[in-house]
Amino acid sequence: MNNNDLKYLIALTHFPKFGPARLGRIKKRFPFWKDAFWAPAEALVRAGIEESVSEEFAAARHGINPDEIMEALEKENIKAVAIGDKLYPEPLKEIYNPPALLYYKGRLPENENFNLAVVGSRKYSSYGQMAVERIVGDLAKNNLTIVSGLALGIDALAHNAALGAPGRTIAVLGSGLDKQSVYPSSNRYLADKIVDSGGAIISEFPIGSPPLKHHFPQRNRVISGLSLGTLVIEASRKSGSLITAQFALEQNREVFAVPGSIYSPNSDGANDLIKKGAKVATCAADIMEALDLARVSACVGNEKIIPETPEEEVLLSHMEKEPIHINDLIRLTKLDTNIINSTLTIMEMKGMVKNLGNMEYVLAR
Repeated sequence: MNNNDLKYLIALTHFPKFGPARLGRIKKRFPFWKDAFWAPAEALVRAGIEESVSEEFAAARHGINPDEIMEALEKENIKAVAIGDKLYPEPLKEIYNPPALLYYKGRLPENENFNLAVVGSRKYSSYGQMAVERIVGDLAKNNLTIVSGLALGIDALAHNAALGAPGRTIAVLGSGLDKQSVYPSSNRYLADKIVDSGGAIISEFPIGSPPLKHHFPQRNRVISGLSLGTLVIEASRKSGSLITAQFALEQNREVFAVPGSIYSPNSDGANDLIKKGAKVATCAADIMEALDLARVSACVGNEKIIPETPEEEVLLSHMEKEPIHINDLIRLTKLDTNIINSTLTIMEMKGMVKNLGNMEYVLAR
């Protein structure tokens, strides 16, 4: 598609009622987007657009300036790709009603990339955090691109785990990509970090679009549509993560879930998914084997932690992946409190253990 025609498709997306379905009908009728943009209401009706919507657009388009929009996109360093272009992600073309246009900052995933969606609750436990850091970190080290929604909670943890691997991650937003619209605002720094690291932030919503409630189910179908499968880590029965999982099923993609405590309402959604047939994921290898990816042997989650002092050896013998309180370590090891504190600090600096807060520690790997 030439840049001039792309400009008019971009302009059409600035009319909120022109979503993927209506744009698809328009494309079948008009050879060029410019023709559709300037078409009279009657011609849009013949393309299958409702009369009221056609008349509303005919009145609204005089307030849509394609050249000004292109200047604003360039100023924000936002690019756009249409569904017929080579850069448009192939997996997304396969879903029902794919976006006619994607806005993006950074580098779009190449079609030979392996993408995995990771979603979960905004409110997470230390268990959920540990599961994200271990599983997502290992997947990213094995060259999977992690796709999530930049939301608070598990989404943000997944992006950060991928970046820390170091690996590649993509955030799909339910708002515009301009700095003022990126949502949540507290994750704008994370969005910049994703772009700077070689990943991308993506949206089908035009510049200036606020994070409206109905945008997020739309966003979720793109998260799953970009990916080979979707991994759910901690989700209640009302979690939006389950919408993403449902889209994945409808798109004939795999669904994985990390099992959680039967006593935690925040795990009910993930546990229900497992009951309904989602694959259990307790490590990166579970996912890579199910997706038939060749690099399973590269999984790095089983590195053994080697103690370097007698004190470290004693402490490690009483530590696992489950959090343990420092008072329990004092009781079990019979070591002096000051020695335990100083040894744990050194072990944390070495990356052997992790301080979860509230004086609780776990093995770091």
